[in-house]
Amino acid sequence: MNGTSQLGDFLRTRRSQLRPDEVGVATYGERRRVPGLRREELALLAGVSASYYARLEQGHSLNASPEVLEAIARALRLDDAERLHLHDLARPTTSRSRRRPAPERVTEPTAQLLDALAGVPAIVLGRRSDVLAWNRLGHALFAGHLDPAAPDEPAERPNMARLVFLDAHTRDLYADWPSKARAVVGNLRLVAGRHPHDTALHTLLGELSAKSEDFASMWADHRVKTCTVADYEMCHPLVGSLTATQQTLSQGPGPSVVVATTTAGSPSRAALDLLTQAITRPTPAPSDSRFNAS
Repeated sequence: MNGTSQLGDFLRTRRSQLRPDEVGVATYGERRRVPGLRREELALLAGVSASYYARLEQGHSLNASPEVLEAIARALRLDDAERLHLHDLARPTTSRSRRRPAPERVTEPTAQLLDALAGVPAIVLGRRSDVLAWNRLGHALFAGHLDPAAPDEPAERPNMARLVFLDAHTRDLYADWPSKARAVVGNLRLVAGRHPHDTALHTLLGELSAKSEDFASMWADHRVKTCTVADYEMCHPLVGSLTATQQTLSQGPGPSVVVATTTAGSPSRAALDLLTQAITRPTPAPSDSRFNAS
């Protein structure tokens, strides 16, 4: 995976997904061999030469100015996340660090925040979506079938992207699984654009592409998405259906805390309260067989 090929692929997929009538390009009823805009049409909308834009898509022009990128972003009707992704991909790879990223860990302030959120499902995710920590309710809601201590060992840490695509329990957890899956892929696209030399990320993407046709198809679509706030209907095996608002509390370049909240007084809040009771209920002591003998 390199920046120039990612940039070209991103521009081509966005161009192919933009219909001429959406941007006021007249086709005069002609039959077009490929969907979307042609290169020269997109170049005209952006105010750049067709030859320059072609070189950009082909990875032969590595010094596009911010102004040119903004013009192309406007022509492609990119949203804020897609615009930032475009600028990330267009940066020369020599300007992006090739140093091996430091191991991700939970800082003391983040650990304190996780403790303070004891009444709310919360997990700490690294940039590759590795689970670095979770509180009891976060574990129970998102991955109650896994060992609660799994995040404590770096080699055994669950990865939420891997769970969403390769774990049957997690797939069944989301009523609209494709929506959750697209959000995961869109976020990984953003991360890949920011960290093109992250070999561990490349390994994860290769594994998911090889093992999941769904992931491979969504990855090829080049959609990007910031996982900030989203509502998901969840089908929990212990408490049934609930709608949770998943919010990402960003901590800058470090790990993020993801929390799940429900509307006060709603059936979803009642389901979450029931889950809280289930994990805090004392386990009955085993009976002594000496007093149960017939």
